[in-house]
Amino acid sequence: MSRTRSATGSGRGVHRRSVLAATGAVALSAGVAHALRPSDSQAATAGETTGAVSASSRLAPAAPLAPYTRGTTLANVATPRGGAGYRRLGDGPGWRRVVRSELAAPKSGRAGRRTALAAFVQLTDLHIIDAQHPLRLEYLRSADVHAWRPHEALTVQGAIALVERINALRGGPVTGAPLHFAMTTGDNTDNSARSELEWFLTVMSGGRVTPGTGDPRRYEGVQNSGLPLYWQPDAALRDRDKQAGFPRLDGFLKAAVREVRSPGLNLPWYSTVGNHDSLPMGCYASHRDPYLTELAVGGRKLMDVPAADARRLQTLIKKARDPEGVRYHDFLKAHARSMRPVTPDESRAPFTPAEYVEAHLDPAHRGMGPVGHGYSSANLDAGTQYYSFRVSDDVVGISLDTTDPAGHYEGSLGTAQLKWLDRTLRLNKDSYAVVFSHHTSRTMTNLRRDPARPGERRHDGREVLALLGGHRNVLAWVNGHVHKNVITPHSASGGRSFWEISTASHVDFPQLARVVELADNKDGTLSLFTTLVESSAPHRTDFSDLSQTGLASLYRELSLNAPGARTTLGGDPEDRNTELVLKKG
Repeated sequence: MSRTRSATGSGRGVHRRSVLAATGAVALSAGVAHALRPSDSQAATAGETTGAVSASSRLAPAAPLAPYTRGTTLANVATPRGGAGYRRLGDGPGWRRVVRSELAAPKSGRAGRRTALAAFVQLTDLHIIDAQHPLRLEYLRSADVHAWRPHEALTVQGAIALVERINALRGGPVTGAPLHFAMTTGDNTDNSARSELEWFLTVMSGGRVTPGTGDPRRYEGVQNSGLPLYWQPDAALRDRDKQAGFPRLDGFLKAAVREVRSPGLNLPWYSTVGNHDSLPMGCYASHRDPYLTELAVGGRKLMDVPAADARRLQTLIKKARDPEGVRYHDFLKAHARSMRPVTPDESRAPFTPAEYVEAHLDPAHRGMGPVGHGYSSANLDAGTQYYSFRVSDDVVGISLDTTDPAGHYEGSLGTAQLKWLDRTLRLNKDSYAVVFSHHTSRTMTNLRRDPARPGERRHDGREVLALLGGHRNVLAWVNGHVHKNVITPHSASGGRSFWEISTASHVDFPQLARVVELADNKDGTLSLFTTLVESSAPHRTDFSDLSQTGLASLYRELSLNAPGARTTLGGDPEDRNTELVLKKG
């Protein structure tokens, strides 16, 4: 029988791993904060305590659910048909579960002994895109075919289909435990635009979305520009993508910006911030540049530049030679005469980190809760975007902010946050811990000083690994950013070990989310089960179906065929559906 309990008001009893919850207030951050109970989350604060954020977990069913495969990639997976040109998708065989024993030897009979500790869903890199936004880097496609995706106008429809899939899950596929929550691990938006943030929050919490900005009567973007550089779905123009086999779809753009409805997740969800949520275009620390803000909301859009100019700008971005966007500002001014007229729209304005937190706290976006989806007024007061929360009696969750406010798309942690992480793990030493972030350990290489804290040192992924390896209660570090399924074992001295679980995005094929289940095998080991899921959209696409569901299906197939799309993002079998075995700390 599962030992997980509902995190509603009745689930606050004393437990051997909940001693802290019964003893009152303890220090969790730079100030004083409450110990985490199964109904609390706690932001990092810079001063005195504020009230903890209430949360609720999906109620456990009356009887344990049986293991299942339906609706997961264990049962079947969208599989390409044909070997050349534009490929269609169809139903294919599922991916088997792989037992990984690098950190502990699995013992026979464990399936009959184990009890569930927690189960949750990870969504990552949704990249909700305002495809008509004036400050997009689509024109870099003249130098790099990866710089623009033909399916970018359909991110909202694709994300809604993923929400529908999660809502249909019966619980943990292995343990049958109720799903406690969902966590988005960053890059929820693509261009740090208010329009994108509003759409993301509505998709997650439920409501209606019209995924277009500017003129409500017509699309104004690269896909009806007449430029052969981009797929022109409604036109007879023989653009580059149609030459590669992309179809002509009359009515596509009208359908893409038509109002859609999201049911919202039917379980609580939490939010972790990514570089595309913190920085315009995911790389520029340019929130205070009035010229760029004016372009974002104004009536001009750059759609085409010479390949040589695009290549130079792309080099500046990749080499992090313009983290504050100064040279980008000059680049746009130099190409001002090439900009095309579009309809101005104030909703395209960039949002600040504080506005990101405020939007999560908006009651209109509460959905199934918790209020703020992990963030609280304490985050606003302290200027932070990291927090901890109670998952179950046995498990605590920790959400980090690995973005670097100084610019560039790779990440790091400041000293204050690193110390807070260490303190939070120590104060919750009687609970297992799952750490969430956007960046992976290998992509935390950006050590630029935070302009708001110039005296504070930044810390890379190796230092974070060393800190996590010093705590016996850490089970997993769950993240995204690399758009690829990768699972990495980490071991430290004294027998300490944990798994790093990186999950593919939902913007690039194969467009996946991941269910993670934690179980005690009652034999000195723990098992973490990872199971990948696709959206609810049919694998087979009907080009004549431009409904909300049809577009979600097309979203997946177009992502498969995006020129230059990597074919390895699904990862190897040992990075997909797994049982990850650990020794108990």
